[in-house]
Formats: sequence, C-alpha cells, structure tokens
Amino acid sequence: MGVLAIGKTNKCSNKALQGEPQFTEDIAAEKAKYRKIVRAGIAKWISDFQKGLIEIKNVDDLKKLIELDLKLQREDP
Repeated sequence: MGVLAIGKTNKCSNKALQGEPQFTEDIAAEKAKYRKIVRAGIAKWISDFQKGLIEIKNVDDLKKLIELDLKLQREDP
C-alpha cells in the first residue's frame, strides 16, 4: 500500500513540474492585475491630494502604495 502511495506522489510531482511554465504565467498575470490596482490607488491619492482632500501630513498611504508597486515590479513571477 505504501509503495502505491509513493507512485501516486511521483506522478503528481511530475505533473506539477510539467505545469510549472503555466504556473509562472499565472503568477505574472496576477501580479499585473495587482499592479493595476495599486497604480489606480496611487492615481486616486494624487487626485485627492490635488483637490485638497489630503493634507501632506498623511502620505503614509501613498508611500505604502508606491512601495508595493516597486516590490511587485522587482519580484520574479
């Protein structure tokens, strides 16, 4: 019974390795979606700042968005 389980595990591992390029593409696509959301957040923050809705003392949100955007750019898929 144990040998059978090992054989199944190896088959699963081989399938995972075969699907790795697709997995990498999926991660890259998700990161692209996240970057769009982050960039939209940055644009909204800037717009609100220009309208006077945000004061300079409250830049932490913008800083976090920019840091997240840069991190997503640096990471490999």
